[in-house]
Amino acid sequence: MHIRLIEPSDIPAVVAMFRALATEFIVHESPPEVVATFLRENDEQGFQGFLAKGYVYHVAEIDGELAGFIAVRECKHLYHMFVAKKFHGRGVARAMWNVARGAAVAGGGDGSFTVNSSNYALPVYHSMGFERSAPMQSVNGLYFNPMKLSA
Repeated sequence: MHIRLIEPSDIPAVVAMFRALATEFIVHESPPEVVATFLRENDEQGFQGFLAKGYVYHVAEIDGELAGFIAVRECKHLYHMFVAKKFHGRGVARAMWNVARGAAVAGGGDGSFTVNSSNYALPVYHSMGFERSAPMQSVNGLYFNPMKLSA
């Protein structure tokens, strides 16, 4: 597995992976209009905007194939973490998290992080040491579980 910073040429594949996984694991509980808005806000232009705002993205590759991606905002919030289904259970999420967390701390973060987890990803985040910080919430029709990891 190779984990590196995202490059502009990665964005179309990252967006395709995001759309497929978000549709199956995040927005399946939301009304169609919410799904359409969410996917539109996370298209190629949306990802370019996240990068322009300073979100730090890493991608994981296995045998030259995109296996996953991760993003951290402001050295303290795990914003995106997605692993292609065929690579689930192979340590990709943990490996990406270790790289992204190290980069955030090196960038000035104190080692404390937050994440808004889907119901599906709760066990993954728990295994990485995150704990619920509030009950499940819904904002604009999207459901998530606020979690935190203390330094």
